[in-house]
Amino acid sequence: MKTYTLEEVQDQLIGKTGTPARDKFEYDLQIDLMGHAIKQTRLERHLTQEELGKLIGVQKAQISRLENNAGNVTVDTLMRVFSALKAKVSLQIELLNADSTIGKASF
Repeated sequence: MKTYTLEEVQDQLIGKTGTPARDKFEYDLQIDLMGHAIKQTRLERHLTQEELGKLIGVQKAQISRLENNAGNVTVDTLMRVFSALKAKVSLQIELLNADSTIGKASF
């Protein structure tokens, strides 16, 4: 029986790294993971969506949307959410096809 790596399966089903389909898949996955991380952290901190919303000055519905689809949110809102959750945020930007990193910042 032949076995395949996860990378090989993704290449076959989604597309090779660097293709538009694979880039979209990777982006959507990262957005889903961010929403999941916000929800998990909120639950670990024993906060309701309403309580977290009050901490950052938004309605419960916005927290729900953020947890379910973090793709349409400002960096400012994300920073306020993670700050309220007492989570350390680290941002790293890497240029594609380059050997250097623009910068890394922790908040």
